Amino acid sequence: MKKETDIFAPHVNIIWHRAAVTKEARRRLNRQRSSVLWFTGLSGAGKSTIANALEKRLYEKELRTYLLDGDNIRHGINQDLGFSPEDRKENIRRIGEISKLFVDAGMILITAFISPYRKDRDLARSVLEEGEFIEVYLKCPLQECEKRDPKGLYKKAKNGEIPEFTGISSPYEEPVSPEIILETDKQSVEESVDQIIHYMVEKGCIPK
Repeated sequence: MKKETDIFAPHVNIIWHRAAVTKEARRRLNRQRSSVLWFTGLSGAGKSTIANALEKRLYEKELRTYLLDGDNIRHGINQDLGFSPEDRKENIRRIGEISKLFVDAGMILITAFISPYRKDRDLARSVLEEGEFIEVYLKCPLQECEKRDPKGLYKKAKNGEIPEFTGISSPYEEPVSPEIILETDKQSVEESVDQIIHYMVEKGCIPK
């Protein structure tokens, strides 16, 4: 006889139901190839600024988009997570699954998370199909990020007020082969957005 705990064990008696409307059909309706633009980089590298500018540009082209920002997501679905390596991993795992839903919905999703660990970014990539995960590395020297320090976080981290802060007391693992590299200490916001748009057109994600 089955125990009650067996009935509610993960994945037991759970069946995947296919939708009548497919991802491909939603893409045709939206006139775009849904994908995830995964922004990664140090705090202060420009992720939120460029992500917002990019979404505005895509919106003006009448494309279907959504932006997930690292701070915003921790106000809701990930408010129970801290910043330990384990919690950071779970934070990115959840975002990866959310990203998959947006791609299935035929949307272009822009995410702006530090996501410091390669294995966690690789996990997010692994739940999507080939070409759907576009890693955008905002490459900016730590010294420049500290100089900008828009939220005053580096100062707090150096004063010991923020434990496990990426770049100071916690590591950031640079992407090995990202689809796009933006050198945000050398490029303007407009130049960075232009570079992403060019890539998306070239790869057939959006119309010319």
